[in-house]
Amino acid sequence: MVTVGEIRALALSLPRTEEALVHDRVKFRVRGLVYLAFSRDETELGFAYPKAERAALIEAEPDVYFMPIPSDERFNWVRAHLSKLTHERMRELVIEAWCMVVPKGVAAAYLAREG
Repeated sequence: MVTVGEIRALALSLPRTEEALVHDRVKFRVRGLVYLAFSRDETELGFAYPKAERAALIEAEPDVYFMPIPSDERFNWVRAHLSKLTHERMRELVIEAWCMVVPKGVAAAYLAREG
């Protein structure tokens, strides 16, 4: 199982990321744009994800991924059960979500450096 600590360590290693506590929820953002958010009980992870691809992701693995709350459906956002995520998939999702909010040049430099 993926832990909150593992996600936090990865997120904070990404350039320009800051951690914030908003309404008792831990969130990670770049310049105010949130790309990761834990549920209050820290069993679910919300993350930036292309809205156009959201339905396919959820349909492919409905036991792992699910829709955001109705008020967040207008955003590029999906949620996942932490207990169902693999470490590899978590790393992929966190980095892809971060790439959606950071300037393209920063993302390209990071990806080139990290491979």
